[in-house]
Amino acid sequence: MNEKHIKTYRIKITGLVQGVGFRPFIYVLAEKMQLKGRVENRNDGVFIKINSDKKTLLQFIEKIKKTAPLASSINEIKFAESEDENFSDFRIKKSESTSNTITEVSPDIAVCDACLADIKQQKHRIDYPFTNCTNCGPRFTIIKDLPYDREKTTMSEFEMCETCKKEYTDIYDRRFHAQPVACNNCGPHYTLYYKCNFYKKINDITDIISYLTEEGKIIAIKGLGGYHLMCDALNEDAVKNLRLLKNRESKAFAVMCKNIETVEKYAEISGKEKSVLTFWQRPILLLKSKKQTAPSVTNGLSNIGIMLPYMPMHYLIFEKLKTDIIVLTSGNFTDEPIITSNETALKTFEDKADAVVTYNRKIHNRTDDSVGIVINKKFRLLRRSRGFAPSPILTEFNTEGIFAAGSEFVNCFCIGKGNQALMSQHIGDLKNIETLDFYKESYELYKRLFRFKPKIIVADKHPDYLSTRFAENLHTEFPDTRLLKVQHHHAHIVSCMAEHGLNEKVIGIAFDGVGLGDDGNIWGGEFFICDLSEYERFTHFEYIKVAGGDAVSKEPRRSAVSYLYHFFGEEIFEEIPFLKQNIEPIFLKNYLQVLKNNFNTYKISSAGRLFDAVSSLLGIVQIAGYHAEAPMMLESIVNENITDFYNFEIKETISFKKTFAGIIEDLKNKLPVSEISAKFHNTLAELILQTAKIMKQKTGIDKVVLSGGTFQNKYLLTKTENLLSENGFKVYSHEKIPSNDGGIALGQLIIAAAELNKEQLAPIDD
Repeated sequence: MNEKHIKTYRIKITGLVQGVGFRPFIYVLAEKMQLKGRVENRNDGVFIKINSDKKTLLQFIEKIKKTAPLASSINEIKFAESEDENFSDFRIKKSESTSNTITEVSPDIAVCDACLADIKQQKHRIDYPFTNCTNCGPRFTIIKDLPYDREKTTMSEFEMCETCKKEYTDIYDRRFHAQPVACNNCGPHYTLYYKCNFYKKINDITDIISYLTEEGKIIAIKGLGGYHLMCDALNEDAVKNLRLLKNRESKAFAVMCKNIETVEKYAEISGKEKSVLTFWQRPILLLKSKKQTAPSVTNGLSNIGIMLPYMPMHYLIFEKLKTDIIVLTSGNFTDEPIITSNETALKTFEDKADAVVTYNRKIHNRTDDSVGIVINKKFRLLRRSRGFAPSPILTEFNTEGIFAAGSEFVNCFCIGKGNQALMSQHIGDLKNIETLDFYKESYELYKRLFRFKPKIIVADKHPDYLSTRFAENLHTEFPDTRLLKVQHHHAHIVSCMAEHGLNEKVIGIAFDGVGLGDDGNIWGGEFFICDLSEYERFTHFEYIKVAGGDAVSKEPRRSAVSYLYHFFGEEIFEEIPFLKQNIEPIFLKNYLQVLKNNFNTYKISSAGRLFDAVSSLLGIVQIAGYHAEAPMMLESIVNENITDFYNFEIKETISFKKTFAGIIEDLKNKLPVSEISAKFHNTLAELILQTAKIMKQKTGIDKVVLSGGTFQNKYLLTKTENLLSENGFKVYSHEKIPSNDGGIALGQLIIAAAELNKEQLAPIDD
């Protein structure tokens, strides 16, 4: 190195660079390159000062980009000359909190192979269920504040033993500055409560868990972001008892398999799906079931949600279990948030589960398991939580101070920091006080963690959504803020546009169950010409009159009767008697009377209710046991070899009269329901293609954006994407953000940011 060219450079690295072993990585790299300087964590990024010539500096930066830790994600590296300092060595400087700017917070990371080996080899970590290092372990669930250091996590109360402290301070050790580092001598521990006794030795705990599982019992066990309930996934009685405990009659349970070989026994799995299952995020992945589990696990669905172990405890348990597959479902009751506190878990489950397994480290931020699916060889998140939240979406706009409240169902909210949109973890359906409290608690956490102060508050136009009411109350609390309400389906489309960095006019197709329209009706089968700020409703599904408020989404039979009455009148039920064979006579009589008298009726253009109607008509689901059961069951029976579709009409609106006439004819002819389901799905894909062609012809736009919960349907999305692509369209659909209402908040935030940007760029009138 030529001394006369050595200068002091300041480097700033932003992205996911805290809690992922980034500073030790920088230290070792600097040592190898014989560079002298300092590296430190601040809440707004990782900062480095080094003495170097320009050529070596650029080599150093290039190596950072190419060899950064697996779980890290670099957004930007900036460097500039700094005031000269003469460093004698390279050191890690104590973390500082310097401003309201923040860097990313690491999601929780599945235990790594090296730590699993340590559990078998290191004397102080033999069978230790909290083994972690800089490359893995709890992060978001234990963090209280930034920058990410041990004293700002729930590990602060556990003082390191001399052995752990030596690892923590040894730059060449894998646990150098691993904030949750611990061992059998100094860290958290599990306790199992069973039959008025408690057990603290890990071998006793895993032995009892194994015994109880084999006996068909149910165990409540504390996970990373909350409690789970587990039982043998091959024991039908155990699974049925778990349903009774959770008050969950129908919805499928997720399972955990011992390893990838076990997954192959119970599900069909592609190479892409294998890679997703083994991501460090370890999501639940929906796979095509081979139906070898207890029937009540999937309850008739063709898919099964499978995940692999991600905590050391999971591996220790599977070592003892005789079964290689367990149900591992959220430790809560239907519609309530997952339980996190030991006291609540013991009180809740002591007389319901057969044993309760706790540990004495607090969960500061609750997170459910994330859920996804591979469609067209792309991984799509359906529920964004553990392992993914709170990693941000980068935008081209300044989003500072924007709070987006999200929707009513599968809620996530979103806050803006700089050019980042930070989505919360999955909150759930805002139906009760418990979930609303979780929502408020999470908002307060994000506000503190990310130094957030609201300036613009965005909400859905629906006045009865609890998220909208929260936004209104927040606006009242901060009167200097601006309150903006946006249309539900426009937010859907914009959420997908934001994910793909689109900022132009597109064809936006939003299919879902419920969203308040500008005309006061319920929308959900929408074709827009829109950009980030404005939208024009090009066409939509023909309005159908339904009755019963929220009961419509819970009773598919209401949608079926409404569609048939709308298209063919009440005479259809007498002319074709089999149409009423799956519907109770007294219900049919009363509901038809309600429709005729316009009592408590309203109009819908909803794709979700269209699916409900067909599911009911085919005798699949009349009264749903959980949200979207009817569409999910309808998809489950699709015969994928069928290419036919039904007729439909695209006029000012889109009519399905010919579709229903075709379905009725096929039912008369006793065509298998699997073929009718396929033809119905094919109809929607063909309808989307034909409508998009008309829209392209009139506007010249060839970019199609698909959003809304209906596009979680694997068969429909695959068919639609392929048809559009084959016909020259550029197709955009969700991957990183859920297409359901869990992605709405991102769209709300970007609409507000685009509006603000437009106002700032607008010319000032003289």
